[in-house]
Amino acid sequence: MSEAIKDPTRKPRREYRNIHIGELGQYRMPLSAIVSILHRISGMLLFVLLPFILYLLQESIRSEISFAHFQGIAQHPFTKLVILAMVWGYMHHFCAGIRHLVMDTHVGLDKDSARKTSVVVLIISLVVTLLVALKLFGVF
Repeated sequence: MSEAIKDPTRKPRREYRNIHIGELGQYRMPLSAIVSILHRISGMLLFVLLPFILYLLQESIRSEISFAHFQGIAQHPFTKLVILAMVWGYMHHFCAGIRHLVMDTHVGLDKDSARKTSVVVLIISLVVTLLVALKLFGVF
């Protein structure tokens, strides 16, 4: 009976359905979801590279000769890009982790606050990475 009487001024309800793999290109994720995915990626990057970083640290503090050797390796542009990726991974993971800790206290869970905090995480991590890049490539 209720289907027979429809209000013409009422907007139709939005349909939520599962996304097919072919529709992923048209799906627009919210910024907070992108920051959350990048948080997972940066965490994985840090986890995978941690043994390598610790090995390089161990070898660089072994002697003055090994330190000079690694200093020469660090001057290569590809190595600088790898260092820059690790700096971005650390900064993004750190900032997004603080965001998640604050959200665990039930602060900033609404849509606008989540969008604002995700923008802040992206800006802070990218600005710090840019500053490190400028220092790393000798601009200042």
